[in-house]
Amino acid sequence: MDKVRLRVSINDRYASIVKLVSGLKIATVCEGALCPNIFECWGEGVATFMIMGDTCTRGCRFCYVKKGKPQPLDLEEPYRVAEAVRILGLDYVTITSVDRDDLPDGGASQFAETISMVKRLNPNVKVEVLIPDFRGDLNALKTVVDVKPDVIAHNIETVRRLTTTVRDWRAGYKQSLMVLKYIKVFNPSIITKSSILLGLGETFDEVIEAMRDLRSVGVDILVLSQYLRPSPKQLPVAKMYKIEEFKILEDIAYKIGFSYVVAHPLARTSYKAREAYYEAIKRLGLSGNAKSSN
Repeated sequence: MDKVRLRVSINDRYASIVKLVSGLKIATVCEGALCPNIFECWGEGVATFMIMGDTCTRGCRFCYVKKGKPQPLDLEEPYRVAEAVRILGLDYVTITSVDRDDLPDGGASQFAETISMVKRLNPNVKVEVLIPDFRGDLNALKTVVDVKPDVIAHNIETVRRLTTTVRDWRAGYKQSLMVLKYIKVFNPSIITKSSILLGLGETFDEVIEAMRDLRSVGVDILVLSQYLRPSPKQLPVAKMYKIEEFKILEDIAYKIGFSYVVAHPLARTSYKAREAYYEAIKRLGLSGNAKSSN
């Protein structure tokens, strides 16, 4: 089996983010999901904040995030996230969350308040959010869309056939596609994004079918990544994809019509998010009021 090697570089920027998120009591998906890119991203001053606590109400079988009964919402959290963005001097921020099926709106209002506060305290920042499906509640989805984040991501995670095996029973392949479709219905100018984990037992043709399904609902940015088993409690890896296979899928994805594709074994939804956004709007002929960091 091919090995995935990580290059770790710990610098002052990484240390400052560790200190800040700890001091402000902010959770990050970088830590909670054991992201393999944490040293690279934090070292470059990029972090993905995870709101609404660190305990998820769902039991997806690929995910390392803690499951159980979450704590009540922290109403000061939106301000603390916005303050962290200000202190770090970020110009692009990604915000995600655990699933909160215990809340009437699935946490949509907390997302909306956090996005609004971040933009209020940091007028020039670009905000990307990686949202849950809100159980298909379109009113909850519209609550997030209406505060106009620059990018809304929602992951289908796997191919149609494996969805019931890989994801929690409350998730759904069609439900996720509907969420992505209605983001564009509510606001066509918002960039949309989704991710597929490879190596869970899917076929090549099923991956291509999933990519076509995502484009059929207007998804602009696609992320393809290798599933890496975080612990023995999660599903085993069925296949390790070669770099050449990622390149083949990347080429196919561009032919299908995606504006930008991130295809790499260590890619995750928020990996290279800033670069993906600016390249996507450039190729779509839109104005992002800023230039790429490349």
